[in-house]
Amino acid sequence: MNLAQYLTQAFAQHALLAGGLVAIACGLIGPFVISRGMSFAVHGTSELAFTGAAAGLLIGDNPIAGAYAGSIVVAAVLGALGSRERERDSTIGVILAFGLGLGVLFLSYYHGFATQATNILFGNIFGVGSDQLFALLVVALVALTVMMFIYRPLLFASVDPDVALAKGVPVKLLGIVFLFVLAFTVTSAAQIVGTLLVLSLAITPAAAAQRLATKPMTITLLSITFALVASIGGILASLMSGTIKPSVLVTMISFGIYVFARVIGTPPTRGNRNIIESSQPKQT
Repeated sequence: MNLAQYLTQAFAQHALLAGGLVAIACGLIGPFVISRGMSFAVHGTSELAFTGAAAGLLIGDNPIAGAYAGSIVVAAVLGALGSRERERDSTIGVILAFGLGLGVLFLSYYHGFATQATNILFGNIFGVGSDQLFALLVVALVALTVMMFIYRPLLFASVDPDVALAKGVPVKLLGIVFLFVLAFTVTSAAQIVGTLLVLSLAITPAAAAQRLATKPMTITLLSITFALVASIGGILASLMSGTIKPSVLVTMISFGIYVFARVIGTPPTRGNRNIIESSQPKQT
């Protein structure tokens, strides 16, 4: 079966739509993840989606609902215990170890097939159904809407939190709201590329974008573009190969984009003047 024939199949269409939605959401939050030093938070949240999925499987035979419910709990706990940057990594590490232990415990009590929960660890994009696709659409729309409202103050709080706080920006509240957006987005991505590979869409495209641009909006647009190229390109390449998993090709394309950006781009400068000027409220 060639690529054109594959594209007439529902599973391939669902995979492309899901990959596109996840890429847009991940590309949108990626620049903030990097500027706020939250790469480990992405890793921890994505792995803890497995714990929520295992709990959902055990309680209601619904791993997807469990994964999203777990993301709410994780975001709330991180917001309460890890609001200070110097405490964030240790807090995530503690919660991650405990959460993964709980996930294994939940699965030990479940006597059915646990593939839907373990798929979150490794990804199964060609198994995305209509219900999952709708859930991804809702999450992407919510993430886009929330980020539109908090984009400028969050950018200000991320670049210079002390000055933002002095100017009355609710830095802590913005951080908690972003944690919830991050948790939901990462949980969605984990269903597509898998927990162990979610960094390829949530981190790498944004890291590449920051090598090629300095203006915040340009960085965001490039991040989304790179994530889309990696996600859609990886799925199409997997269909053409017939043997290589999409997650492998997604990460390869994403890494290739990053290497290219490293070669031709310049290192990002913390506190870049363009970012500071763009993030501060306009004077009236």
